[in-house]
Amino acid sequence: MSLHPSLQNYADAWTHSVEAISELVSPLAEGEWNWATPCPGWSVRDIVSHVIGLDCEMLGDPRPIHTLPRDLYHVRTEGQRYMEMQVDVRRHHTAPEMTSELEYTIIRRTRQLRNESREPSTKIRGPLGSEQTLEMAMRLRAFDVWVHEQDLRTTLRKPGNLDSPGAYVARDLLLQGLPKVVAEKAGAPVNSAVVFDVSGPVEFLRTVRLDADGKGTVDGAPSLGPLATFGLDWETYFRLACGRVTYASVADRVKVEGDHELADAILRNFAVTP
Repeated sequence: MSLHPSLQNYADAWTHSVEAISELVSPLAEGEWNWATPCPGWSVRDIVSHVIGLDCEMLGDPRPIHTLPRDLYHVRTEGQRYMEMQVDVRRHHTAPEMTSELEYTIIRRTRQLRNESREPSTKIRGPLGSEQTLEMAMRLRAFDVWVHEQDLRTTLRKPGNLDSPGAYVARDLLLQGLPKVVAEKAGAPVNSAVVFDVSGPVEFLRTVRLDADGKGTVDGAPSLGPLATFGLDWETYFRLACGRVTYASVADRVKVEGDHELADAILRNFAVTP
């Protein structure tokens, strides 16, 4: 195995989730590919198209030359337009076309990962002409594919893999966005702390602390006098953080102690993914 050890975790997580996706969609009837998912504006087919498209970009394939329709209400930003291209170009593909392309893409990506010898710090092409390290790209792919696996599981009513390797990649990446939510979006006061106590298949306790300048950091130590404490299960946590549900729709699954006004501001602005 030539893959750098620090990349192996992301490769394993991607493999686990993308194979689960393939297993979920292989038996679907044609009509089931059109079912709406928690991902705004996207069907089952659209999510699978997105997964295929971004892995094809990781393989170095050219992006499709395609003009998007003007009536896609969920496409508002340049980033969304970029992502939608790989999706819309496959919107009329049949179920057999989708499953065969997914399987072929998995084979190609698995081979690429098996032969990957570049350093984690190697710069590669990212979305919208950006550059990112190979490590960040693989981390984001592992995260993205796990979240979309969960989108499909929700739609198809086949729960599972809430504690798979991808779940832990998602946890760590979503936690990075917590200080911005608390400090900037919700406007928590300086020299304060907010605690998140998450239960379920992925269990953790994290404290977001604001210093005298209002800069937020996150750590695993409890706070003696937090302004607010949140108790919620892992599934509710990641669905909120990924913008799949609103706080109003899951309020009964979140226990809040302390400053309820601050807590409401945090939970209303909890989404950290675009």
